[in-house]
Amino acid sequence: MRNFLILIIAVLSFSQVSAQESLYKKAWLGKWQNSKEYLIAIAGQMPDSLYDYKPTDREMSFAEQLEHINGNMEWLATTYFDKKEAEVSTSANPKERIIDNLESSFDQIQEAIKNYPKTKLEESVAFFAGEKSRLQILNLLQDHVTHHRGQLIVYLNLNGLKPPQYTGW
Repeated sequence: MRNFLILIIAVLSFSQVSAQESLYKKAWLGKWQNSKEYLIAIAGQMPDSLYDYKPTDREMSFAEQLEHINGNMEWLATTYFDKKEAEVSTSANPKERIIDNLESSFDQIQEAIKNYPKTKLEESVAFFAGEKSRLQILNLLQDHVTHHRGQLIVYLNLNGLKPPQYTGW
């Protein structure tokens, strides 16, 4: 009887941890989708003619900010989550090419994380800022997008353009 109670407690504890991991992953995936939609709306708001705009010489241009976001997403996802390289748009229009590439990266990362084993999220990995869990890398993925998206909102405002309504939650 005692062994049976221990087994039940162990199973319930495991299922609770599993449910929490599942809840986190589901919440992250929902936020990632909303983050994609918000960033794409911001990228679409800036006219093609202002994609080279940068507020100061030491800042990246609007286009460079978006390409930096995409490059960082790709690097983190392919390095830490076994995501395949994204297909790269060959559109001659820089704005269209950048937006196509962002959409592709967001979608492929969404799929990679959706299918990523929950048990591997707790694993520690080597990172230039010290050892991190893959869960921390997921948070970094989102934080980095948010950081640069905030800069892009300033770029829109400096050009008299109203940023899209926030939908990142």
